[in-house]
Amino acid sequence: MLYAGHPDADLIARGRAALAAVDPAFARLDAELPPFEWRSRPSGAASLMRKIVEQQVSTASAAAIWGRFEAGLGGNVTSASVASLDEARLRSFGLSGQKVRYVGEIARAELEGRIDFRRLGAMPEDEALGALVAMKGVGLWTAEVYLLMCEGRTDAFPAGDLALQEAWREAAGLDARPGERALRGMAEPWRPWRGVAAHLLWAFYVASRPPAKAPARP
Repeated sequence: MLYAGHPDADLIARGRAALAAVDPAFARLDAELPPFEWRSRPSGAASLMRKIVEQQVSTASAAAIWGRFEAGLGGNVTSASVASLDEARLRSFGLSGQKVRYVGEIARAELEGRIDFRRLGAMPEDEALGALVAMKGVGLWTAEVYLLMCEGRTDAFPAGDLALQEAWREAAGLDARPGERALRGMAEPWRPWRGVAAHLLWAFYVASRPPAKAPARP
């Protein structure tokens, strides 16, 4: 499902064409891979909390924990509803103590006015990233994935994502997988379509592996 403000098929096609013109590896991927939809979630604190909850657990475990978390909050995950529960209650949904602290920090940051999710979309990318990573527990990868998926930014690029690093190694025929810093530098010529590049590389990574070995979506 595409949420309001997220790239539509025409915009994604424009991005793919631009990337194909910049690098022959993308030209090959664009020719080989079918159209894709933007990986989208609604913007707001709940989606950022969900990204925290899902980290470092299997896809099935993440879905189960989030389901209990959402049900425990009456189906209405907001900063206010999270802040109304104590740590023991939040941990009863299956969250680790660390994740309880992190979702609590997101809730407090919004309630205290340290972040306004409604304004993120109007901020320059560096400013938006700064507002997100200022919250304890929200690292750069999480912030970049949030801007990519929840804000629909066509130039957001989580260079620390291992699947992206490996996909580019394979697509570009590199001898070794580039690290975060190296991949970020390699991606500079892809501006302002690095978000489209991320989707194209994820699609390539999944398509080139047996279904059982394909990674969970970010």
